[in-house]
Amino acid sequence: MHGYGPMPQQPTTPRPSPATLTTVRVILVALTVLSCGLLGWAPMLRLAIVTRRPRDWFLLVVVLALNIGLFAFIMATPDDPDQMSDAAALFMMLWILGLLAGVITYYLYAEIRHYNTLGTPAPYATPVHPAPPLPYQQQHLAPHQQPQQHQPQSQQHQQPNPYTAPTTPPTPTPAPQRLDQVRAELDELSDYLRKENKDSRDGEGR
Repeated sequence: MHGYGPMPQQPTTPRPSPATLTTVRVILVALTVLSCGLLGWAPMLRLAIVTRRPRDWFLLVVVLALNIGLFAFIMATPDDPDQMSDAAALFMMLWILGLLAGVITYYLYAEIRHYNTLGTPAPYATPVHPAPPLPYQQQHLAPHQQPQQHQPQSQQHQQPNPYTAPTTPPTPTPAPQRLDQVRAELDELSDYLRKENKDSRDGEGR
């Protein structure tokens, strides 16, 4: 059974170095020009293999048919150039030039564009993180939800009852009687000290 994870991505082919791409392009273009367009199917075959687009495979079939037709037309013309009519020579020249220009231009444009798109990442491509199954999430979320369930209960115990009057701590009341007693004791002590001093003076005078 498949999980809820993302679909596996298809592996992308690594981009060759610029020197390798330039060398391959030069070789294929040179073969096309030197063969007068008869090997024009070679760069189109490489382009179809690299891009893997149905349009490029279709163009490969078209170019291959044109090459076969050109080869058949050349074989049908007489070997002596003087026996060839001007219309046949002009038609063959236009056929070769059109085939060369079309194959070389489209091959270079399509291949350069293809590798440029491979070199720059797509702006909407974002990393996809696999999502675990639903029972796994419930097992891990349950411990985290338990403190949240007990938290309102503790808050309810801490809230005061609005229908009971707030109790204020008892304030200490002044004790005037205690102060008066202390003053009286201090007065008695001062009187006693005066009396002692007076008696000591009288004893010295005798």
